Amino acid sequence: MSATLFDARTCALGEGPLWHPERGQLFWFDILGKTLMSRQGDKTRSWQFDECVSAAGWIDRDTLLVASETALWRFDLNGAERSLVVPLEADQPLTRSNDGRADPWGGFWIGTMGFNAERGAGAIYRYYKGALRQLFAEITISNAICFSPDRRFAYYTDTPTRQIMRVPLDATDGWPSDPPEVFVDLKKDKRNPDGAVVDSVRRTTFAFDWQAAREALPDLFREAGAEGIPGGGLDANELGQDAKEMLQQLRGG
Repeated sequence: MSATLFDARTCALGEGPLWHPERGQLFWFDILGKTLMSRQGDKTRSWQFDECVSAAGWIDRDTLLVASETALWRFDLNGAERSLVVPLEADQPLTRSNDGRADPWGGFWIGTMGFNAERGAGAIYRYYKGALRQLFAEITISNAICFSPDRRFAYYTDTPTRQIMRVPLDATDGWPSDPPEVFVDLKKDKRNPDGAVVDSVRRTTFAFDWQAAREALPDLFREAGAEGIPGGGLDANELGQDAKEMLQQLRGG
């Protein structure tokens, strides 16, 4: 597999790639730069915020749900205007948002972490039908949030634990139906899982490591039913994923 440079602008901390199918456009964030970034053809686009932003889901053609260090926001791409959806650890000045993704039921999962990766300072939440609920507490670096195409499982990692977790989901509304279990354990190999997506054809989880990918761990990932893309140092910012049934409640559906 080979890769080509999509955008030459440097991110201080790239995160949150989002493919918008109605626009045919990729969005992503520079967390520390407090910037939402994109491009349309040869034209680069960017929207500056006054706080760290890290993840998004699409609501309609011109509107995104954006996660920041203090809230989830409804953001208009044309007017660059935002309106509050719900606070997110707004009373916790030591934390910010990190990895996040919309789920197949129209909910939005978002992880938080300390600005300095303070141990256990973050959590993983789900926003669904107007309410934000904490799912998992004492998270140090939230990452790898994604969902199986058959809607049976969610995946996530707390990167320093070196474990990718799998959570069974209720088929009706997408809430966790049982406690999480270890899906892939990387402790022995001293690898740090980061971003992840799910392949809708192979139905396998693609987990990307800070230091190396599947070529370093072929047996472990094969046994777990997971794969990594060959080539070291891949991060979530290098991938975009099509949105599915995003945030119906924000559309009014």
